[in-house]
Amino acid sequence: MGKYGRWIAGGLGWAFLGPIGGVLGFMLGSAIDTVEIDKRGRGGSTRQGDFLVSLLILVAAVMKADGKVLKVELDYVKGYLVKSFGVGRASEAITILRDILKQTISVEDVCVQIQHNLDYSSRLQLMHFLFGIAQADGSVSSLELSIIDKISYYLEIQSADYNSIKSMFVQSTESSYKILGLTKDASDDEVKKAYRKMAVKYHPDKVSYLGEDVQEAAKEKFQKLSEAFEKIKKERSLV
Repeated sequence: MGKYGRWIAGGLGWAFLGPIGGVLGFMLGSAIDTVEIDKRGRGGSTRQGDFLVSLLILVAAVMKADGKVLKVELDYVKGYLVKSFGVGRASEAITILRDILKQTISVEDVCVQIQHNLDYSSRLQLMHFLFGIAQADGSVSSLELSIIDKISYYLEIQSADYNSIKSMFVQSTESSYKILGLTKDASDDEVKKAYRKMAVKYHPDKVSYLGEDVQEAAKEKFQKLSEAFEKIKKERSLV
C-alpha cells in the first residue's frame, strides 16, 4: 500500500465526484509514483474512509479560521489520530492534512457533499470533533465559532442539536440545560424526557459502522450528555 493508498481507496465511495473527489485527486497526483490503490476497500471501510477524509477537510477549515494554524491544534489532531489508528497511519493523515491546508476548498461545497452522503448521526459526530479542535488551545474563538456555525448550517444540523454540542465546549451558566436542548424553566418531567430522547440520538451505536475510533469519540460526547443530566438532577434533587 502506498503512502496515500488506504485513504484514496477509502474515499472511492464517493467516486471522485465533488470537492472531496478533488482533494483525493490532488492526493493521487502528489503520490502517483507510489500509490497502490486497494480495490477491496468497500462497505464499512469505505464509509469510514469517507468520514475521515471529510473530517480532515473540515478540520483544516477550522484550523485556518483565525488566520493561523496553532501547534496545539495540530498536536490535538495528531493525538486523536495516533490513538485511533496508530503512529503510522496518523503520520499519513497529518501529511494529508498539511496538503489540504495549502488548498482553497469551498466549505459550502464540501458540506453539501457530506450532507448528501453521510447520515445525520455521523454529521453530529463531525460537529463534535470540530469543536474539540477549536477548543484545543483552551477556548473557542469568535472566528472559529463563525466557521463552525457555517458548517453546521450547510450540514443541515438542527439548531437544538447544534446548541447542545456547542454547550459542551462553550460554557455558560445554562450549559447543562442547553446540552439537553432545554432552558432552566423546564419542568422535571421535561428534563427526564429530554435526556431519554438525547440519549437515543447520541448513543455511540449510531456511528458504530464508522469504526471503533469514531465510536470512542461518540462515547465521550455521550458522557458529557450524562454529566449534564446528573448535574441537573443534583441541582433539583431529582430521583
